[in-house]
Amino acid sequence: MAEITAAAIKALREKTGAGMMECKKALVEAEGSEESGIEILRKRGLASAKKKEGRVAAEGVVGSYIHMGGKVGVLVEVNCETDFVARGEEFQQLVKDIAMHIAAAEPRYVSRDEIPEKAIEKEREIARAQAKNDPKNANKPDQVIDKIVEGRLNKFYEEVVLTDQPFIKDPATTVGELVTEKIAKTGEKVTIRRFARYKMGEGLVKRDDDFGDEVAKLAGS
Repeated sequence: MAEITAAAIKALREKTGAGMMECKKALVEAEGSEESGIEILRKRGLASAKKKEGRVAAEGVVGSYIHMGGKVGVLVEVNCETDFVARGEEFQQLVKDIAMHIAAAEPRYVSRDEIPEKAIEKEREIARAQAKNDPKNANKPDQVIDKIVEGRLNKFYEEVVLTDQPFIKDPATTVGELVTEKIAKTGEKVTIRRFARYKMGEGLVKRDDDFGDEVAKLAGS
């Protein structure tokens, strides 16, 4: 079987707009042929999503999810092109699933574009230092270290970027690929615009001393 490289997957994704995992599956099925991979994705209705990127998605839904008896709450805005699709059961379920995913996975950004460049550079510096300090990487050339660094950066993106995270209901699919699948099914541009995640007490300094001890101290003073 032909080796499916990351570059080949990326090239197919750029030409079709389909998700990375879908592109990889198509190339595996096509035994590495890009042309056959495009045909496979077109048959599955996943190769047209790229064409919809320039269209306006001004309708949609603000969904919510509350977890752990009110300990964690999420609001998320997911947009589409028409109110008809926004009111549909499939779109409503997508919004609920994304809100639930955010509650569980704790992303910090919707997409990579939202990450400040300084934050990316800091992560890259840390990853490079870790790679060079690992005895297993001693005497390895710079291009190998670069690949290790990029691999660790991708892991960072999976941890903090919503669209890069494996979907909690199906870890073989990312949230971004889930959205791409809905674009193919609805025939409309679908985007996750923004979200807010709240965790009860987050950011507050909790008192360590026991209330009973405090009363006893006051009584003895």
